[in-house]
Amino acid sequence: MVQKPSAHPRALLLEGIHADASALLQEAGWLVETADRALPDHEIAGRLEGVELLGIRSQTRVTEALLDKGSSLIAVGAFCIGTNQIDLPAASRRGIAVFNAPFSNTRSVVELVVAEIIGLTRRLTEKDRAMHAGAWDKSAAGAHEVRGRRLGIVGYGNIGTQLSVLAESLGMTVLFYDTADRLALGNARRCGTLGELLASVDIVSLHVDGRPDNRNLFGEEEFAAMRPGSLFLNLSRGFVVDHASLRRHIEAGHLAGAAVDVFPSEPSGKGEPFVSELQGLPNVILTPHIGGSTEEAQVDIGHFVAHKLVDYARRGSTALSVNLPNVELPERSGAHTFVHIHRNTPGVLATINAIFADHGVNIEGQALGTQGDVGYVITEVASDFDADTLHRLAALEETVRLRIL
Repeated sequence: MVQKPSAHPRALLLEGIHADASALLQEAGWLVETADRALPDHEIAGRLEGVELLGIRSQTRVTEALLDKGSSLIAVGAFCIGTNQIDLPAASRRGIAVFNAPFSNTRSVVELVVAEIIGLTRRLTEKDRAMHAGAWDKSAAGAHEVRGRRLGIVGYGNIGTQLSVLAESLGMTVLFYDTADRLALGNARRCGTLGELLASVDIVSLHVDGRPDNRNLFGEEEFAAMRPGSLFLNLSRGFVVDHASLRRHIEAGHLAGAAVDVFPSEPSGKGEPFVSELQGLPNVILTPHIGGSTEEAQVDIGHFVAHKLVDYARRGSTALSVNLPNVELPERSGAHTFVHIHRNTPGVLATINAIFADHGVNIEGQALGTQGDVGYVITEVASDFDADTLHRLAALEETVRLRIL
């Protein structure tokens, strides 16, 4: 497959992605269609014809079947942190790049965590409800300072580490557990096992990613291992927690409270009904997946992902792609750029260069990267090339996709 630049490239942005992303793509020459919510698969499929760039958030499932409907699709932008809603291997097999925003909303998530820790520790939701009901209950019973409390962070990545720093600045002692080898910041202490962390802290906050292995990470056994009177927070992924077990431990008084921002099943748009086993419990804060939903974060995400999509479409840059090898060349004026995505087998680069040599095409710059089964080559040439050059590159047995920029 040879894909050349379209005279009127199209982009489809779903789920109310910030308007700045649409504006940036329009300035770069794209015709942009938008939707303010997640759409059913059949409706997305009906709108994918001719679309090169697809933008989504967390509610849209990009399946292999959906990717098959997007014959012109070259990239998917997840305007959020997680990409578990996208079939990444299927995207790679089709030469479709996937980008996300791994850093843009970390501060927003961390600030909400800190606010909820303080709110739970002071039992603010219960005081608020009582006041609205006309009851005056001035009492210190069950209210505590966060200073001196022990916070356990499960998942010490971009969010977990930033939370660690802010929590220490509030006077908290921080322990963390991560399956990866992470550098402890400040005075934080690493725990060798999840059980060690649960037995040692007053507050547990989950910040794990959406990999399938994390499904049901937290259930009856883990809640039972937490210290009596502990608090529990989950602002990571809904499917990592057994909510029935969490409810039982709150109702039994074993846990003093919880804050949950993500759920196993979530409404697809604003105004739709929401049902959870955690509704109606005292000292439980439920929020509608708004950890990263600040105006500042959404602006940053819109800019970051839109720029990544434009750089990929225009220059072939895969820097920070989550599924393709990260490859980038300095931008040159007047050069033709070939992007060759192929199955990662020995000798492909030599074959590509032999084809260029056979046709008298001089290479100005070139970069190769491989990742698993995928190889990615950017080649810049200053001379013209003929149709046979394209035909031979596209006809290679290993070729997944050939783009001319």
